[in-house]
Amino acid sequence: MPEFDVIVLGTGLKECVLSGLMSANGKKVLHLDSNPYYGGESASISPLEELYSRFHVPAPDKLMGRGKDWNVDLIPKFLLANGQLVKMLLYSEVTRYLDFKVVEGNFVYKGGKIHKVPITEAETQASDLMGMFDKRRFRKFLSFVLNFDESDPRTHHDMDPRRTSMREVFRHFDLGDDVVEFTGHALALHATDEYLDQPCLLTINRIKLYSESLARYNLSPYLYPLFGLGELPQGFVRLSAVYGNSFLLNRRVEEVVLEGGRVSAVRSEGEVFRCKQLIAEPSYLPERVKKVGRVVRVLCLLNHPIKNTHEANSCQIIIPQAQLNRKSDVYVCLVSYTHNVASEGKYIACVSTMVETSNPEKEVQAGLALLEPILEKFVSVSNLMVPTDDGRRSQIFISRSYDPSTHFQTDTEDIMDLYRRITGSEFSCRDPRDADADSDE
Repeated sequence: MPEFDVIVLGTGLKECVLSGLMSANGKKVLHLDSNPYYGGESASISPLEELYSRFHVPAPDKLMGRGKDWNVDLIPKFLLANGQLVKMLLYSEVTRYLDFKVVEGNFVYKGGKIHKVPITEAETQASDLMGMFDKRRFRKFLSFVLNFDESDPRTHHDMDPRRTSMREVFRHFDLGDDVVEFTGHALALHATDEYLDQPCLLTINRIKLYSESLARYNLSPYLYPLFGLGELPQGFVRLSAVYGNSFLLNRRVEEVVLEGGRVSAVRSEGEVFRCKQLIAEPSYLPERVKKVGRVVRVLCLLNHPIKNTHEANSCQIIIPQAQLNRKSDVYVCLVSYTHNVASEGKYIACVSTMVETSNPEKEVQAGLALLEPILEKFVSVSNLMVPTDDGRRSQIFISRSYDPSTHFQTDTEDIMDLYRRITGSEFSCRDPRDADADSDE
């Protein structure tokens, strides 16, 4: 009976990253997926005809170009250039199989218009998001954040980073509501306003991360892989071969076997594979997850960039909740033929948010209006599932579903949390390979 340290069910990005990290840590890993393709719910669909049939839409027009030139992510998201996810990809060495391109712009929606998110001195000066006095205060606030060092109280301005709320920090710098809104949602990437009453350390670190990511490439803090996110699981498949681990597609999972309340094996198509730990997408263990909300995503095919984004071939637009009297933000992201995911001159946009009413498509209307004219759109509503326990007792670790955001911030936090529970230690990329990979960039 084959024995493994870890069995992974599903080939979504989170499962693949964890599988790669386990492999890099010397574990013997088996990866099973019941689908005939990689990526699970976050797969990239190609050719274009496949996307149309998946959403039961009549075949694409010839004007769409060759179907095989398209690679459409079902859940498009960007990576923060200096974020932990990129560090994990470097650590696992999967980056040798991937090429990334910098996303060209980051915008925020206010008062019915799109504005570039300011972070540098020059951008702050030019920004029409705030008045003259607010600009000066924002610069002081930004200087505080960028010089902030948790271990050096002299940088804290007499505020306790673990006790002072972010609301109090904003008040300390006398920042107006407009500045607070784009800072919290477009720089710190919070999806709701709950962060305002939480300790300020989290938000300060998030803004620092945004700034450090931006400093690497200047256009925006985000990266996106050429040929789409589907390249990530493919890269991990190649990597697993290097480590001597196995990926099996199209394998029905019949049973997860427990002994004394702990996972001991997985039964698949008559075969039994023993393991000490199990990592899974929510869909494989419905009895161990619960629904905490729904996400609406509208994928749109365009033949033009989004207006008022300086003709950007790729960008993110965040519509903060308060702009639409909602509880959660609406996200818009755009990629294009320049990333080898669409035929020449074509663009792929996605508008997404948490569902709050009985008419999900109407909730993203403000985002869709920014994309007009739209050639074709595909609407999906999916459940947001989370595990019902931390998995430490059963050694069954389940990831959370993908939220509506167009960046991997919350997904990265989920991966790090899973890694902590699986290994009992924090993820650290202090590894000689990490320095090598960094110098290759």
